[in-house]
This record gives sequence, C-alpha cells and structure tokens, in this order.
Amino acid sequence: MALLQFMCSVTPLARAARSRSLIVSSSRTVVTVPTTTTTSTTPSTKIKPSPADSNVLLGMSEEQLQQLALDFGQQSYRGKQLHHLLYKRRIKQIQEFSQVPLAFRTELQEAGWVVGRSSVHSSVTAADGTIKLLIKLEDNRLVETVGIPVTDDKGSVRLTACVSSQVGCPLRCSFCATGKGGFSRNLKGHEIVEQVLAIEEVFNNRVTNVVFMGMGEPMLNLKEVLNAHRCLNKDVQIGQRMMTISTVGVPNTIKKLASHKLQSTLALSLHAPNQKLREKIVPSAKSYPLDAIMKDCRDYFHETSRRVSFEYTLLAGVNDDVEHAKELAELLHQWGPGYHVNLIPFNPIDGTEYKRPYRKAINTFQSMLESRKITVSVRQTRGLDASAACGQLRNEFQKSPLVTPSIDDTILEPEPEPELEPEVAVAC
Repeated sequence: MALLQFMCSVTPLARAARSRSLIVSSSRTVVTVPTTTTTSTTPSTKIKPSPADSNVLLGMSEEQLQQLALDFGQQSYRGKQLHHLLYKRRIKQIQEFSQVPLAFRTELQEAGWVVGRSSVHSSVTAADGTIKLLIKLEDNRLVETVGIPVTDDKGSVRLTACVSSQVGCPLRCSFCATGKGGFSRNLKGHEIVEQVLAIEEVFNNRVTNVVFMGMGEPMLNLKEVLNAHRCLNKDVQIGQRMMTISTVGVPNTIKKLASHKLQSTLALSLHAPNQKLREKIVPSAKSYPLDAIMKDCRDYFHETSRRVSFEYTLLAGVNDDVEHAKELAELLHQWGPGYHVNLIPFNPIDGTEYKRPYRKAINTFQSMLESRKITVSVRQTRGLDASAACGQLRNEFQKSPLVTPSIDDTILEPEPEPELEPEVAVAC
C-alpha cells in the first residue's frame, strides 16, 4: 500500500523518486530497496490488491485498473483499456499493450508493474484429451493445472479447469500424491487465475467450469482463493454456479466461506462415514471432528441455499463395504437435506498400498446409497495415463525450485525436456 501511495503523485520529481526506489531486474522481478524513510499510511487510493500482488495487473478489477490509470496521471478510460488487454486480448507483457501510450507503458514498467503471467514449463496429454500443464512460477517452482474437455451429444464442449491453490499440500491425506510431495507455499490470486487462462490458450476454447481441486487445500489459502474467484467471475466472466471450491475440512473456514454467500458449490472431501476411519485416511481429521464438520455443512446450506457435495474416495477393502454405505446414508440423513455424494474410485499412486475397488463394489456402494434416498454420482476417471486424475497431482519441484529452463524460456538450442515423474498428476 505504501508503494501505491508513493506512486499517486504524478509530478516529474515524484516519478523520478519512485523510479529510483525500485530496482527492476527483469519484466517479472522487482526488488524493493530498503529505506528508513517512513511513508504516510493515510488512505489516498481505492486500489486494494493484496500486498503480495501489489505490482501485478492480473487479478485487478476494472475499477482498480481505472484508479491505477488516474494515479499515473492518465484518464480513467485507460484503465478500461488495460482491463480489455488483460482479460479479452490476454496480452502477457506490458510492452505489448499497443493500445496504451508508450509513456504510460514505460511508467508502469519503471514503477515495477508486471502483467503477472507465468510460462508453461511442460505439458502432458492423455488419451482422453485431458491436458495437464506444469506452470513455472516466479520462484521457479512448478504447479499443476488440468484441462478436462467433455463433448456432449450435440457437439458442444464443456471445458473444466482444475486449478491448484498451493504449491504442494501440508495436509498429507494418505491416498493423495500431492501431500506426499511436500508443501512449499500458498499461491497468489493471480497465480490461480492464470491457470485458467493457460488452459484456455492450450485448448483454444473458453473454460466453462472451474474446480478448486488441484494441488493444495483451498481453505488454507482462502483469501487468495476468494480473490481469484472474484476475478474469474467478474473479469474472466465464468458464472459462480460453474465453480466448485473443495476442502478436506479446516476448522472455522466453512463458516467464513458461507458469510460470502457465493453461489458456487462447496465440495467436502469426506472419505469415511465415521470419525475413527476418517482419522486413518485423513490425518488432519483429528483436529476437526466429524460432527463439527457436518454441523458447519448444514449451516452452510442454510446460509447459502446451496447444497454441499461430499467427495468420497473409494478405497478397496478400507471404506467401500456395504456397511460403510449404510453408515454414510445414516450420517447424511441425521444432518438434514441438501447433500450430494460424489464417489471417486481410487486412482493409483506410488508409495501407498491402497487399491482401486472393482466395478461391482462401486456399483453396490452406489446402489445402497440410492436405495436410502441419497443423491449420488460416480466420477468418471479422466487423465489417468497422464497422471492427471483425482489424487495424482504431484511434481518433484514442490519443495525445491526448478533449476532448468522452461519451454517458454528456452529460445536457442533448447535443452531436452525433463521427464515427469510417474506421479505427476488432478487432486480432485
């Protein structure tokens, strides 16, 4: 915020001062020189991006971009132009904003502003058309995002982007590859938004649905997830009802999400019908008892009028017995209406003894729930051969930064693309 206030002055002296206060090593890296000067904290601008994203254009609303233009001595319609270039034209570099005056572009760059788009390190395409992208972030870590195309009988394409909210995941669910790969950091809002834009570019098609089911636990990064959700809805123009936020359960966060009254779906990763079994599958369940979760989900339904979807990964011989189905139905009926169960047959990963149930066991579990008036569906496995299916997302750079160039960074004599681990995969 102090940086934004400092830039509000448009006099030549102020511009020169702010330019000297920054060292711009590239179009993507800004280092602020420490100073002992105290800057006034009196609010003087309507721009309120999060501190980590304060010099990134992607993720800003049209109103914020208009104010930014005014802060640089431009007319407000220049902000509308920036919005069009970011979200309609999808321009990735400020110097390519040809509709904007050169002087304005130069001032933005000198002040340390960047678009905020990352390069694609590599991609993997599955036989069913699912594509997984590994995006290289500013700190050289990689994050996965997956595009899942589905064509209906009329030829219309529904394109779902499964986006990550963290680099890795700290919750370490026993059946999920992401948790086994370790945790590095939360993603910034624009780093979530850019995943959707990257999927649209590789498919040359609009994303119709977004699921926050990739790497990481969205509720542990709720502020940035909500910032990304707003941008995807208002700026990228994807309907709220076309978005799903998934969580394994983090205390107090479902209440916070409910207070925003979103029309998006809440998907809770349940995976067990009782507390004892759930603690074995989901270690973090010890700090969030099942009764507390169910109460929060009931309150969420009453607050938003949006039904909660319960994700249930079927693990052969662990939680897929008929008695488990009966117990799950009793649990849901105990806590009222407004629920849907999404059964997810386990997708194999290294380092675990879990196995995928046979089709007969899956059908029996589904039938038992339906016989007890529970709305249920079985998720179709997509991207399995590209390690892009639910629970499989993981890469070797979750903990250690990448040291080799990415595809977009290599121009002359590119080095061979490194092979992806077998476990590189969507943690839906």
